[in-house]
Amino acid sequence: MSASDTTFTRSSVMASFAQSLLAAATAAAAAGGFRMSFAVVDECGMPKAFVRMDMASFTSGHVAQDKAFTAASGRPTSVWHEALANDAVLEAGARHTIPRMTTLPGGFPIEIDGLVVGGFGVSGGHYSDDTAVALAALKEVGSRYEW
Repeated sequence: MSASDTTFTRSSVMASFAQSLLAAATAAAAAGGFRMSFAVVDECGMPKAFVRMDMASFTSGHVAQDKAFTAASGRPTSVWHEALANDAVLEAGARHTIPRMTTLPGGFPIEIDGLVVGGFGVSGGHYSDDTAVALAALKEVGSRYEW
């Protein structure tokens, strides 16, 4: 038996990339006059980086982390909203078995070269503002930003 028969390799977001993404998001939020929180998780949903801007609400920090966790699944949080709204069984199962899942828009997979390497969550504004800031930051750092 060889390692190739028993192991696999996966790609993950690097801490330096996560910090670049947070810097881009902070700049985009500041330009819009927002006070927001940002979270980056790896491909398994584990925390990689986090920033809560001065004067951002404490709840935005929790929500940003949950958006990032949900997005690491490979779907934007808004897509989960649509999927759960149209499938009662999936909705009931997801709500009871994945406690950190959120369907609030503003969470996106971090996708590089077609691979999901993590999740990114933005919270603190209206969900449309969270989405706009997230997409601007993802574009800035070279991740997929069109969903």
